[in-house]
Amino acid sequence: MKKTILRFLFVLIILAGVNWLASLFFFRWDLTEDKRYTISDATKRLLSNLDKNVIVNVYLSGEFPPGFERLESATRETLEEFKTYSNGHLSFQFSDPSDAASEDERKKQYQNLVDRGLTPTNLFANEDGKRTEKLIFPGAIVQADTLAIPVQLLKGNKSSTPEEQLNQSYENVEFQLASAIRVLDNPAKKKVGLLVNHTQKLPPARLSDLIATMQQSYDVFMVVNDPETYEGLDALMILKPDVPFSEEEKYKLDQYVIGGGKALFFVDGAKVDSVSLEGNYVQPLDLNLNDLFFRWGARINNNLVKDLNCATIPMNIGNMGDKPEIKAVPWRFFPLLNNFGPSPITRNTDAVYSRFLSSLDTVGGAPGIQKIPLLMTSPYTNLVNTPALVGYNEARQQPDPAEYKGGVKLAAVLLEGTFNSLFENRILPNDPRSKTFKPTGQGKIIICADGDVVVNDYDYRRNTPLPLGYDRASSNIFGNKDFVMHALDYMTDENGIINSRSKQISIRALDKIAVHKDKKFWQALNLLLPLVILGIFGAIRYYIRKRKFA
Repeated sequence: MKKTILRFLFVLIILAGVNWLASLFFFRWDLTEDKRYTISDATKRLLSNLDKNVIVNVYLSGEFPPGFERLESATRETLEEFKTYSNGHLSFQFSDPSDAASEDERKKQYQNLVDRGLTPTNLFANEDGKRTEKLIFPGAIVQADTLAIPVQLLKGNKSSTPEEQLNQSYENVEFQLASAIRVLDNPAKKKVGLLVNHTQKLPPARLSDLIATMQQSYDVFMVVNDPETYEGLDALMILKPDVPFSEEEKYKLDQYVIGGGKALFFVDGAKVDSVSLEGNYVQPLDLNLNDLFFRWGARINNNLVKDLNCATIPMNIGNMGDKPEIKAVPWRFFPLLNNFGPSPITRNTDAVYSRFLSSLDTVGGAPGIQKIPLLMTSPYTNLVNTPALVGYNEARQQPDPAEYKGGVKLAAVLLEGTFNSLFENRILPNDPRSKTFKPTGQGKIIICADGDVVVNDYDYRRNTPLPLGYDRASSNIFGNKDFVMHALDYMTDENGIINSRSKQISIRALDKIAVHKDKKFWQALNLLLPLVILGIFGAIRYYIRKRKFA
């Protein structure tokens, strides 16, 4: 009896010691091969430093097919991890917006979520041979104090299969939720300058959607006048310039990058000079940046890229009775960029909509600079040298695949590393700039060979801007805004939350034919095998006890 009591006390002391140690040292083990339950260090820092109470309302709940159940589970597991690291500042709840007492109440709930920024999805499924349809809201509302941000959880490349798109959404859950929390709890926003004093032909309203989106996460400054320096800005964006840069302005850009600045260039290699009934007259565009880009290891060509993977434009293809017949036809001068490089900027991003794209080349002579492709065309391309007349009648013609063998063309590139100044041997000792001149330094640059990537369309009837990436002909919203914002996130905080987009989770698909064929067998096995194992264990235990006490 005494030994039993001592043994019990010994075990109790060990358990108390283990609990005491666990209270001092916090750790979690993720034993999965692809580390699907591990969140990035940047997200952990964000959550541990929260000084506001954040509430996440997730509306992805209810009866779903396995793919959406997996997305719901991933969201729940990610929020459980968030809650663990938030020191009690984060809470979440799941609800089904379809759960309502009446149809009118359900419609009100749907409309409320739409008004708050969530986009519904029609879910089609086959249940017992019957096709069913259900409206779901695969999203969440992240709220802190009186501010709330909608988060779309179903995001991915629309050209992928539904299974792949759901897996891409699964991989992006951490980034989408952490990005919203960062916006709500961001006491010190990074400063981003928009260099628009060289953008004279573009109305300001055509940049309004991008600016409004950026202002949620950054302090945005419009660089209209010519400042002495760009120092103090965490990033500088050059948006569709149409006026050449002077040598002095080029020098300031050069020194900004050499000094550790982050610059994003969205520039054209050709310009639409005029529009006529026959088509568009396109001329080469010289912005006096060629030597600067060449020094950095890149070159924008004065041409146009025609791509068989392209957007459409509405065109009158004839008359139907006494009325013109308008139909959306492929317009190969509007390539859809759905070929991406190995970067968290473009991972799982939807296709980017471009208009009158020029080709971009990387060149030698820039040692120490890493060149990472971001956006690329399809392999089925053809180049048109400018000046040229881009006739609308070309859209009526069936393209000859033999003419589109130009291969993949680069549209956007990330340059990072050690940059050497273009003015290295041009600044004399008696030049006043020699005192502050930097010949070399670390920097980051993104060059995109289409300024229209950042330009939104405009609805002149309603006098309101359309979303960035919106295509009138197809009513699709492409991934332009996501690409620009992810690029800006990477440039301003390369070791931050953007790295969580690198998470890769493998799809381990089952053989659907084999599952359907052997369904009864596996159901019976799962039902009977535990009972058989339990019976065998009981028989062995009974036999041992019988021999011991007989």
